[in-house]
Amino acid sequence: MRAKELMDKDFVYLNCDDSVVDVSKAMEEVRRFTCPVVNDNKQLVGWVTSFDITKGLREGNEKISEIMSSAEEVSTVHEDDPARKAVILTANNKFVTVPVVNDDNQVIGMVRACDIVELLSDLYDIKVEKLYKAMQNQLHGVTWEELMAASALVSQKTTGQKITAEEYEASIVNSTFGEAIWATGGLEKFFAGLISVGELVVARRVGNARK
Repeated sequence: MRAKELMDKDFVYLNCDDSVVDVSKAMEEVRRFTCPVVNDNKQLVGWVTSFDITKGLREGNEKISEIMSSAEEVSTVHEDDPARKAVILTANNKFVTVPVVNDDNQVIGMVRACDIVELLSDLYDIKVEKLYKAMQNQLHGVTWEELMAASALVSQKTTGQKITAEEYEASIVNSTFGEAIWATGGLEKFFAGLISVGELVVARRVGNARK
């Protein structure tokens, strides 16, 4: 996924000469806590937050140019950057919003923390069965029954509890990715389990082919 696929195109941009009072009203109306400041070509020249607005009103500043951060102080992502770059910037720097720019440094969208949370929520709701189906497609020639049998064996080795292939299949039909992560003890352990399943399936097929 690219940044442009995650970004919100519905945003408010400001001009250096906009008044602090007018901007405060506009940001309140559209419920935005951060806004890019651009020139006539929509190129990024600055950045304003709700905290800047509050301080500007308190200190009697009139123009946005008096309270904004410079473009050099603003972390951006290019529209074709991997979306994970925006996610990492947001997480590491506790940003509410990261502006997305094109080759001409024009602001074309925003990646917001709330958008990232929504994306992760959707990801966590994916059914585990779909992940196994995708895995089966990558393991060309492997049947669903073989995959479930291998999964049951890996599960038994990990948990110490005996489970049949049918029981394992039933357990993943309604389970979500988020639930599976919690159940296995974390993201790394979940994917380590999937890798183990894939390795076991391949090993068993190779062993059967040699018989």
